[in-house]
This record gives sequence, C-alpha cells and structure tokens, in this order.
Amino acid sequence: MSLQGGVHLVTFDDGEAIEAKSVIIATGARYNRLPVDRLAELEGVGVYYAATQAEAQACGAGPVAIVGGGNSAGQAALFLSRSCAAVHMIIRQDALDASMSRYLVDRIVRNPAIVVWPSTQVTALTGTSRLEAVRLSRGGRPDASELAVSGLFVFIGANPGTGWLSGQLAEDRQGFLLTGRDIPAGGWEDENSAPLLLETSRPGVFAVGDVRSGSVKRVAAAIGEGSMAVRLAFERLQSAGTPDRIDLATRENSLRPAPAGHVQAIQ
Repeated sequence: MSLQGGVHLVTFDDGEAIEAKSVIIATGARYNRLPVDRLAELEGVGVYYAATQAEAQACGAGPVAIVGGGNSAGQAALFLSRSCAAVHMIIRQDALDASMSRYLVDRIVRNPAIVVWPSTQVTALTGTSRLEAVRLSRGGRPDASELAVSGLFVFIGANPGTGWLSGQLAEDRQGFLLTGRDIPAGGWEDENSAPLLLETSRPGVFAVGDVRSGSVKRVAAAIGEGSMAVRLAFERLQSAGTPDRIDLATRENSLRPAPAGHVQAIQ
C-alpha cells in the first residue's frame, strides 16, 4: 500500500491495484497454536482462543486449563474462576511473574480456585466428540500426567496480518496497528489534524478487528468496529473536502464491513 497525491494505492499479489481515498484494514491475526495432534478437530468443542461468557457457559462448572503466562491468560484465569470448579494455568516458565503483571500474579496467588503448573507443557489432547482431558509433561521429564478438563484455553500469542504493510503504519510491540490516541507522538502523518478513533497513523486508513492493537478479539466486536470505521472514513473524507455525492445511510448500507483477512477500500 502506498500514498500518491492524497490517494491510497493498494496492490494485490496478482499485480492488480486499486486507488481509493480511504482504506479500512481488517486483515485479522493468526493465533499461535499448540503443536499437538487433534487440535483442529477439537477447536470450538473444548479448545478455545478467547475467554468470554460464551466459552465459560460451554465449559460449565467443570475444571478448565489455560496455556500461557501473559496478562491475557491471567485475566482469563480470574474470569473463569468465577464459574469453574478449578482453573489450571499451564506455563513453560518457572513462575508467573516472568511474563505477567504483578497485580495479576498477586490476585491469582490469592485465588484458591486457580492452580499454577510451572515448567509444564501440553503434549496431547483426548476426547471423542469434545475435549475431555489434556496430557502434561513437567520439567521436560518423559513421564506424563493426565488432567481431566472441560475446556482448554490457549493464550500463547498471535501474529497480526500486517506483514504486507512493511512497517508503513505505526504498530505496537507485537505488530498490531495503533489507532487514535494510541498513536505515539510524531507518528501521525498529518500535522494539521488529529487521528480519529479507529484511524491509523496515516490519515484515511483505518484498522478494525483483530489486526488493531487493543481490540477485543471477537467477531462481533470486529463487525461493530467495521460499521463505525465506515462512518469515520466518510467523516475524514468530508473534513478533507471530498464532495458528498450520496447520503451517509446509503453508504453504510452499501459498504458492509469486510470480513477478517480483507482490505476494504472506499473510493
């Protein structure tokens, strides 16, 4: 993607290119997966990559396991401990404070429903139509133990779909696109204006869904952000003096948010 004379040029793999005065990026993120058999088969029926009320209800009151030692994993553990009999946190490090904020570590340590398994990895999944148990290896030892769980929550990071941008837009440490007030000083490319809520460091280019830094990683949230970005895109066009040829309601009905993994251009 490049900017030429105030117009964005988006080039595709096949060499085709389109020009647009505004672009909405919804290229999503690829979540890191465990290197174990049957993972894809059990995703959605016991293996999850988000911990919301929907996943908590699917697991019921049974024990669950969380893989990961970052803040997202810690927040998920505290949330799931409200409804699950036990929450097992499986981490490769020797202790949680190696990668988690202190305030979360303290809350987890004080929570009797949360059990931390340090220096432990998941080596296998078992179950027929849904996940029933995980097999664990501790400290690199060959002997393994099996843990019965109704859900396995994987929080081991994600890779945003931003490689094609080649660093043109401001990103956080993980490569997710910064928008609005999160754009650092000096990162915004127009000294005569301020970035809108979902606008990236380049005026007229917006980011929605999983590719955006700080977003709620859920499909419903991405759809809501996409609808909002359409309105913001036309707000940016109007502030730049672009002629308003059709009413906003018509635009919003005709320009549906692009699904994850797509770039939507408003010409």
